[in-house]
Amino acid sequence: MKMSSDSEIKIDSGLLRLDLRTAREVQKAFIPQNPPSIPGLEYETFYKAAHGVSGDYYDFFRLSGGRWGIAIGDVSGKGMGAALIMANLRASFRAQAQQSQCDPAVAVKRVNQLLHESSPIQFYASLFYAEYDPPTRTLAYVNAGQNPPIVIRDQGGRTEFLRLDSDGTPVGLFENASYKSVNFQLETGDVLVACTDGIIEAENQEGELWGQQRLESLLSTCYRRTPRVVLQSIVQAVATFGKGRGPMDDMTLVVLQVQV
Repeated sequence: MKMSSDSEIKIDSGLLRLDLRTAREVQKAFIPQNPPSIPGLEYETFYKAAHGVSGDYYDFFRLSGGRWGIAIGDVSGKGMGAALIMANLRASFRAQAQQSQCDPAVAVKRVNQLLHESSPIQFYASLFYAEYDPPTRTLAYVNAGQNPPIVIRDQGGRTEFLRLDSDGTPVGLFENASYKSVNFQLETGDVLVACTDGIIEAENQEGELWGQQRLESLLSTCYRRTPRVVLQSIVQAVATFGKGRGPMDDMTLVVLQVQV
């Protein structure tokens, strides 16, 4: 059997690093570099890959009739395979959302079928997709296995949490999965926080998870704060909890606030 020489190993590892760097640059182009201005909304985002490239996904895009598509998702697994599925998910979703005729459930169902047909069985994606109508402040959404986004609302000086729960299976998991959209009425001042597992499941040195309870405890102090302050508070709290430990999973965070 012919053994690989040290020089061949070095060349292969060099090509691998080059491929990874190229993949990272391509994926970077998929993440909104100059997020669009959405009428009546102010928002901030945070995105961090655990391993060079990421299976996390978020997007904002214009739809017909003045509506806006908002998506956040998390592909199972990590690394190059998850990143490729993420790229497929993003492209499929943008195409299908434009043809969904104002029903997010139709778009999600089509994307589920496409992802199931074109992806290995071990890959699927949790996904939250919403269509926002600025004049009415209505959010029509589908939650397909994603951590329920939280809406923070002031009720006479008391902070109320409203969860946009999941009742759909992750996309790509079952070919004939069905989905339904839910209409949610946002109000001026509402703050919506959506994140992937990497935020909730961040670990400290002892292997303890940051968890949903810590997130909600922090958010209870965040009403009337700007999206930037809310986002920075969460990111700092997670980093402090981890005490310098690198992320074990990709992290994505989206914070929106209704201005008018």
